[in-house]
Amino acid sequence: MIPASSNRPWSLAWRRFRRHRAALACLALLVLFVAFAVLAPWLSPHDALKPDWERIATPPDRLHPFGTDAIGRDLLTRTAIGLRMTLAVAGSAALLALLIGLPYGMLAGYFGGWLDALLMRTVDVLYALPFLFLAIVLVVVFGRRSELIFIAIGAYVWLDLARITRAETLSLREREFVLAARALGAGPLWILGRHILPQLAGTALAALAVIVPKIVLIESFLSYLGLGLQEPLVSLGGLVNEGAQDMGFVPWALIFPALFLIALLLIFHFLAEGLRDALDPRDGR
Repeated sequence: MIPASSNRPWSLAWRRFRRHRAALACLALLVLFVAFAVLAPWLSPHDALKPDWERIATPPDRLHPFGTDAIGRDLLTRTAIGLRMTLAVAGSAALLALLIGLPYGMLAGYFGGWLDALLMRTVDVLYALPFLFLAIVLVVVFGRRSELIFIAIGAYVWLDLARITRAETLSLREREFVLAARALGAGPLWILGRHILPQLAGTALAALAVIVPKIVLIESFLSYLGLGLQEPLVSLGGLVNEGAQDMGFVPWALIFPALFLIALLLIFHFLAEGLRDALDPRDGR
């Protein structure tokens, strides 16, 4: 049986998070955004890819609440699909960053010495490589494939998580519970998995909340440059790129995707603040 006290840190974290009203409101907004991204294309009577040649560049009205674009496609449906793809890229890249960065930083921080120097110098070298250049090379070699975008972004942002995890592990490895486990003969892998990893969960979660807006910006920037997702897939960055080209006579094609993109970045920003305050182990409230 798991002691009731084992859930106490997470209960305290949730209580602190609920006191952060902006973060709590943003969590509710994120749920609404996810529901909109999932349900709107399914419930909409309009096909996101099928042009309505009789309603080209139509301003927002009852039939098309977000209007139509320069070739008559419904912008509400396309914005929902763009939001869905942006969230999918952010979630997939964040998961990949977690799977690489968390164990990488734990190994570097726990063992230290030459292994730490080797692993972190590798991180420094990868940081020095321009991401845009790598993205262009990947697109040229492998083509514009959606899974490639997930991998490329995730394989870049894990560097931040590795540094954060390594710094926290350096502190944890000198704590009393780790020294006691080591004195009792526990091996490094057992200590990392049983004692250090649970302590790092909050830090990793808060770090991911900070990294996700960076992922969204990177993906949007690539899509804006035409290096991101391609039709029939489209992200918010791709819609902003399309809207910017037609801004002179279809301004709503830029306004709505841009508003959703800005709102998404603000949501993750305040969520990161709330998680940081709630999961800060130095906060005794």
